[in-house]
Amino acid sequence: MSDFDKEPEEFDGEENENYITLTDDDGNDISFEVLDTIEYKERLFAVLLPFEDEDDEVVILEVIPGESPEYDDFITVDDEELLNEVFEEFQKRGE
Repeated sequence: MSDFDKEPEEFDGEENENYITLTDDDGNDISFEVLDTIEYKERLFAVLLPFEDEDDEVVILEVIPGESPEYDDFITVDDEELLNEVFEEFQKRGE
């Protein structure tokens, strides 16, 4: 996955901030539960759990703030070391 467009997910007629649907470059909609957002090295990352992933593996995307929260961009992080560091920060919060 690379760049994503965000659409707020609605449940029972009201917007839920813990769930989002992102559209990947191929036009596929993927729904996620937002587990956490982490500020790390002056950047913002979202830790997401895909609804349809049976492995319970999280996805970490960098959040590029837009003019309003509804227009944030989410981009993939290609740096494995950075991903591991952000994941370690996420794990520390859960302890």
